[in-house]
Amino acid sequence: MKEKYQLLLQDDFDAGQLNTDYWFPFYLPQWSSRKKSMPSYKIKDSILTLYISNHQQPWCQEWNGDVRVSNLQTGVFSGPLGSKLGQHRFTDSLLVREQQETEIKVALHYGWVEFKARCRIAKENVAALWLIGTEKEPQESAEICLFELKGWNVAKGKSIIGYGVHPFGDAQIQDSFYEEEQSIEVEAWNTYAFDWDEAGIDFYINGICIKHVNESPDYPMQLMLNLYNIGQENDEQSVFEIDYVKVYQLNNRNKHF
Repeated sequence: MKEKYQLLLQDDFDAGQLNTDYWFPFYLPQWSSRKKSMPSYKIKDSILTLYISNHQQPWCQEWNGDVRVSNLQTGVFSGPLGSKLGQHRFTDSLLVREQQETEIKVALHYGWVEFKARCRIAKENVAALWLIGTEKEPQESAEICLFELKGWNVAKGKSIIGYGVHPFGDAQIQDSFYEEEQSIEVEAWNTYAFDWDEAGIDFYINGICIKHVNESPDYPMQLMLNLYNIGQENDEQSVFEIDYVKVYQLNNRNKHF
């Protein structure tokens, strides 16, 4: 990368097993439990494959209905049992059901994120890579979505890709999220990236800048890599495959928090 960056995370999945120096293999377990939010995945031939097992149960039925998810994230934080403190409060009713010890493996505060992926998903699936604030301060809660693909938006030779910024509890951020048709075959390998600094975020697909967003959260953010099933159909052949993930921190920023 350019000299202004330092490497923070590079995972080519060559080891054949999950690198737990980078990845925490549960989905927001504070709102549910580690048992219910455990992902289904495999690593073979240097490819990470996320899928939804036929035996998986809804991860958080109390607040998220029948949604099932296989997720890897690069950190976790929650308050005490029964509190409202924790990452990614997607509804105001959330209470901590299983307290988590703070474990921020990788977070960046400005930099470059890139991954190479292909998606063979059904209409009831959503594949995504996004970042959330580590939320040591509750207002540090915006989301940067690098890539979101809804299965019902997939067509031959073109698909609607979501990307952008959501504020959630950050009053300094305006919602700047886009869903736009891109002339790519999502079942083939494509690279998705963003370049984030104080001035905003540039989003890229296959090396081409598709949008500049002026919004820029000003705090450390961790990665969330996941596949959802928002229906009740079982299909372990619907997969989100990742060849690599790379994260570069802008120089003069801390690596761990």
